[in-house]
Amino acid sequence: MPLDFKSLNRRTFLSLPVVSVVLPAVAAATAPEAKAMGAPPLPAVGSGPIDFKTNAPAPGSFPERWICGSSSCMDNHDPPIQVNWYNEHTVFMRQNKAYSFEAPFLHLYFGNERILLIDQGYTQLETDWPLRDVVDRCIAEWCVKHGRHVEEMELLASFTHLHDDHYVGINQFYDRPNTRYMGQTHEEMIGFWGMTNYPEERVTLDLGGRDILIWGNPGHVFSEFAYYDSYTHILHTGDMFYRGRCYISFWDKWFASMKRLMAFLDDHPVTYVVGCHVEISRTGHDYPYGITYQPDEAPMHMSVEVLKHAYEVAKAITKPGIYFTGSVFLCNETRDSTTIDRIAYEYE
Repeated sequence: MPLDFKSLNRRTFLSLPVVSVVLPAVAAATAPEAKAMGAPPLPAVGSGPIDFKTNAPAPGSFPERWICGSSSCMDNHDPPIQVNWYNEHTVFMRQNKAYSFEAPFLHLYFGNERILLIDQGYTQLETDWPLRDVVDRCIAEWCVKHGRHVEEMELLASFTHLHDDHYVGINQFYDRPNTRYMGQTHEEMIGFWGMTNYPEERVTLDLGGRDILIWGNPGHVFSEFAYYDSYTHILHTGDMFYRGRCYISFWDKWFASMKRLMAFLDDHPVTYVVGCHVEISRTGHDYPYGITYQPDEAPMHMSVEVLKHAYEVAKAITKPGIYFTGSVFLCNETRDSTTIDRIAYEYE
């Protein structure tokens, strides 16, 4: 039976996990975006599917420097959202620090049938911060380029975890056609992916020839995921591990998540490890909590060696405190707004 997308809401996710959904066929039509630009009719959807597997990992590039705020938010003239096309099928975005000091990163992965949006930033209203418009423009641009129709591409809006700087902007998508969004309870989050054995279970989301591997990654908070893109081989560790202050609420769960990541690395090639924020300079100095200008911040992406070294450091941690690995601060059961001293310390 065809799915009625208008009836889908937070309460239906447990019974209709995304990984088991099969989209109904939809009659091909000329994209409205193409009509508006006077472009010739596009080929029918499904003709010439994109091969996401043969030449993986697909190369791509990050900005030499991300837009990193300004000394005066009122005088900031940067775009509300920085858009970086890593390659023609992958987009990384960042919220302007003038709109939120958290400046979270958002991911957009395109497949032949579906599009995955990971995280929605820290501003609720589209009139204040135009995430919906930016995402829709990225999708329209991709569809025109690759002969697809916007209305036939399902958008999946998910989170890395349940902190408001990662899901508040979801409100902008509630009335978007052909869009499914993750619920805001633990049960709805794992149900969205059809998981029955969180956090150990690993599921595969098929975007249409492009597989995203997803599994539980708790420690920063209890409800948290790791994402691995089989097309770019990029591993997304969310707020569990990133360049900055890794606030660890549950040490045992976090260390178990690190063990799962190490085991994953044994069997899967990884080009880059990426997290949700940057809070550290290129020279290893912490940018204080709440700051809106980071003129010499480190890159968002990290090598696998950075993750492995942090794991080796973590093996020796036995009590709460702040431990610097050389690339990240492991804040083991500290206050969420901890300010880092230049020299990492332990609690006595």
